[in-house]
Amino acid sequence: MVSSMTRTEKFIANSSHTDTETWGQGIESSFTTNLLPLPTTPLFGTDGIRGKVGELLGAPLAMQIGFWAGIVLRNHATQSGPIILGQDSRNSSDMLAMALSAGLTAAGLEVWYLGLCPTPSVAYLVSKTNAIGGVMISASHNPPEDNGIKIFGEDGLKLPQVLQAEIEGGLRGKISSTKSVEKCGRHYSRPELVNNYAQALQQPLQQSGLTGLKIVLDLAWGAAVGLAPSVFQQMGADVVCLHNAPDGDRINVNCGSTHLDILQAAVIENQADIGFAFDGDADRVLAVDNTGRPVNGDYILYLWGRHLQQKQQLPDNLIVSTVMANLGFEKAWQQVGGKLIRTAVGDQYVQAEMLRTGCMLGGEQSGHILCRHYGLTGDGLLTALHVAAVVKEAGLTLGEMVDQSFQTYPQLLRNVRVEDRERRLGWQNCLQLQQAIAQAEAAMGDTGRILVRASGTEPVIRVMVEAADAQLANYWTEELVSQVQQHLA
Repeated sequence: MVSSMTRTEKFIANSSHTDTETWGQGIESSFTTNLLPLPTTPLFGTDGIRGKVGELLGAPLAMQIGFWAGIVLRNHATQSGPIILGQDSRNSSDMLAMALSAGLTAAGLEVWYLGLCPTPSVAYLVSKTNAIGGVMISASHNPPEDNGIKIFGEDGLKLPQVLQAEIEGGLRGKISSTKSVEKCGRHYSRPELVNNYAQALQQPLQQSGLTGLKIVLDLAWGAAVGLAPSVFQQMGADVVCLHNAPDGDRINVNCGSTHLDILQAAVIENQADIGFAFDGDADRVLAVDNTGRPVNGDYILYLWGRHLQQKQQLPDNLIVSTVMANLGFEKAWQQVGGKLIRTAVGDQYVQAEMLRTGCMLGGEQSGHILCRHYGLTGDGLLTALHVAAVVKEAGLTLGEMVDQSFQTYPQLLRNVRVEDRERRLGWQNCLQLQQAIAQAEAAMGDTGRILVRASGTEPVIRVMVEAADAQLANYWTEELVSQVQQHLA
């Protein structure tokens, strides 16, 4: 990769200023006066800034984001250090990495560039170095044409909303830097640091290992391709890999955590004990049991929660999940003495509630799982390793463990594509949809739940209906989807 230093040097070349102070003023002026047209709706969603490359996201905006993220992180830092920068395998990720590095170095910061790596490795390395923050370029489970920018603070946690608002304020010309930029930063390639993350994944499980387990990994042509196979093999597992090369044209396409069919077939064909499917940046994972049956985040939370509970490592027997968590999971967890707190959808909300309550285990049905015993953020590789270790220690198959856990309530989830951003985010203003939701809630009473929301990561409105009666769930799902299609799509 060409160092982004050349981009910041252009600022110097285009300036007649010769002393450091006036050069810094020129840099700041260029990022304050040359503002880009932005949508009126918020840029930050539930998982950073995300969109289709060439529409919302491009090199000019990424450079602006890099500059203002650098300014905000620097202003709030309690130490001096670099920014950790990583990316997934999308074709656009190289371009965005260069642009972000240009903005970050223009803000006077040193950039340590990891290259291709899982999102959790960025968070881990931020927390274990003197870094003042981190940035990951990925659109997670989204298709190849999308991309995104996730920002972490110096604690390795996703950036709080108040700091996201400061960055957005800079992008919109509403704030200015409180400290002058005295000199440009430097860009360094540091891919070897990812090995530190790999070692940290294995360390807690060194005694038990995974010897004797045959595991299929679907790597989704994404960020985990260079790391996951070796980590599982070093832990003693017999590993079969699918979609295990970095491919920006095929990342997440009919594979990974959103498309389990190929993994299910591969587990059966290879007579494997378990299968794991990651998303494009490997911060989430779903499992497949030895019979080829999908095992979602609710089951992962229950099984891992029971394991920690029995070892007295789960304070107050508490798990934090989201409004999407199945009622069957909640009732079963309560029956074994557990407590469940629900948050809004998004692992940042789960994480915030875990920190508030002292909870050690939380996550989402979609496979974002956080265990504070071992990590700071949702981590697909960490979760997969520990689930495999739980299965091995239990002496049962994953299928047997699932059968002994709980039965889910029928839960239907439909995504309705709504391209108009403002109409999508303002869906609550649709009277016809609100009336239909009220009718559905009245009809189901306390035997079901309805959740309608605009996705924070994709241009869709998500409609979820859960009910004890499958026919009732299906009827109201179709009715609500029809209302969205008629009045919003």
